[in-house]
Amino acid sequence: LQTRGLGAFEISVVMSLWYGTRVFAPSIWGAAAGRARSPILWLRAGALLTMAGFALFLLPIGFGGLLVVMALFASFYNAIMPQFEALTFARLGTRRTQYGRIRVWGSVGFVVSNLGFGALLQALGYGWLIWTLLPVFALLLLSAWHNTDAPVPTQPDSPDASPPGDGFRASILPRLRDRSLWIFLLTAFAMQVAHGPFYVFFSLHLDHNGYPAQAVGGLWSVGVTAEILMFLLVPKLLKRYSAQAIMTSCFVIGTMRWLVTALLPEHAPAIVLAQCGHAFTFAAFHSAGMQAISQYFPGRSGVHGQGLLYGFGSGAGGVLGALMAGWLWEIGGGRASFLGAALISLLGIALARKVCLPAPVAQRQSSTGRKNANGPLVGNTQGATKKKMANATSSQPIGTRQRGHCAACRPRPAAMPKPSKAGSVPSPKAPMNKPLCTGLAKPTDSANIP
Repeated sequence: LQTRGLGAFEISVVMSLWYGTRVFAPSIWGAAAGRARSPILWLRAGALLTMAGFALFLLPIGFGGLLVVMALFASFYNAIMPQFEALTFARLGTRRTQYGRIRVWGSVGFVVSNLGFGALLQALGYGWLIWTLLPVFALLLLSAWHNTDAPVPTQPDSPDASPPGDGFRASILPRLRDRSLWIFLLTAFAMQVAHGPFYVFFSLHLDHNGYPAQAVGGLWSVGVTAEILMFLLVPKLLKRYSAQAIMTSCFVIGTMRWLVTALLPEHAPAIVLAQCGHAFTFAAFHSAGMQAISQYFPGRSGVHGQGLLYGFGSGAGGVLGALMAGWLWEIGGGRASFLGAALISLLGIALARKVCLPAPVAQRQSSTGRKNANGPLVGNTQGATKKKMANATSSQPIGTRQRGHCAACRPRPAAMPKPSKAGSVPSPKAPMNKPLCTGLAKPTDSANIP
């Protein structure tokens, strides 16, 4: 943009559209793709429009034209990224904890592009930026064309079994009324706001404290390396700990990271240690957040959830974080900016502790028993019947929460109904599909489920 003759303020206005379009583009695109019979067609169209929008930067246009082109390009690009995430989780199914092993390649691509394109542009000049990146967007289009729609479960009780384009009000709107969903989105929003000073002023903060350019680049590399290692490790963490526990821990580590960055910038070992915290504040938190949103919006509804998270977190959170960082920088420089990030992280700890996630779809459908017309589970033997009843106890419908996350989510102990002579178990007094916790009811309102 500078080679086009734009000043610093004009460049900032053009680049602000990159974050601004994240607020609305993913949700609008996700709503349209989610209602389509073949969502993959929307992904392919978005990838094609992304490449075409980026190619428009080759035109000899001024500031006004660049604003229009950036708005188009950023809208289409930011719209399809959540759709890629939703498709990934749909393909993973019950193996969603392995998401980090896929996402790690995005971090690897970031390192390769910075090193490779940096050297290439240093030799050719920044005027060749568009030409060198167009093949990358062609590969993105090829990837979208190679993908197909994820298979949709056919179980009648599955939230994914509704026909495409039918069920937005029945499936999506109830989730949007769930208070715990908005607590989770506020948690993601807070983490993005806390990263505002880091993304905007970290390099400048180090420069003001006497770090040479090579050392600044090295410290960024430390963060990315830690991020890559965490993406490889996070599948094991998600199997052992809940997403809510991981997000809370990330805010604790984030608070310490921003305090060290604010108060000890002249101590290089301390800054190196703080940069290692990027493994938690970005990689672990991002993976846990993806896991959480896939539980709120499983299957075909995932594109709605990804768009909501992308717009609320990266979009609105990114804009507010950058604005907060600039305001605090004017007041007290880097120290004030990163102290503000530490304060936001402290608030994030309180929010993350209140997050109460739905049970995964696989857990809600874990019961293998069959229901007869009157509702009891039918088994072949008494032992099998008891096992089915035990599975049914842990099988929770949409809107319920994982055990151990809050007091209202824990089911009260109840005696196991005795099997009848015919081998069937009579229906319990409380319906098995009644939620243990809606996120709105008091703990005393939870159902007593055997």
